Amino acid sequence: MLDHITLHVTDIERSVNFYTRALSPLGYIVKAHHEPTLGFGVDDGTLHSDFYLSPTDADATNPRHDGTETVSPVTHIAFLAPSIDAVRAFHAAALAAGGRDNGAPGPRPYHPGYYSAFVLDPDGNNVEAVVDWSGWFGDGSHCPTTQS
Repeated sequence: MLDHITLHVTDIERSVNFYTRALSPLGYIVKAHHEPTLGFGVDDGTLHSDFYLSPTDADATNPRHDGTETVSPVTHIAFLAPSIDAVRAFHAAALAAGGRDNGAPGPRPYHPGYYSAFVLDPDGNNVEAVVDWSGWFGDGSHCPTTQS
């Protein structure tokens, strides 16, 4: 089980702006301020954040398993969405915030009922909003596999 994830970004202001707009349809807000790191979480009245953005030195290199180095590793992050409409709103908001399309909203072949959308953030990280996960939704409810 994950408690939180930190994504290192090259331009903290640009990324905070992008994620603030892109994750708004999923109910996320900036909650934790550990300058220069900021934490996002669902607007649930608690201080808990599960997604953090932290600046990285643009000149820093990160070792890769193949022996080469990269400036900013590409990461895949999937956020749970409460509905298909929220997945669509995430995709639209992320594109409007400057993200690049990496998979329009729609069903995926991973298993029946899997519906998601993908965008690339300003650093090229692959960000997904997904609904369903085989009907389990954390609170015991089930998400419909089709919705207008």
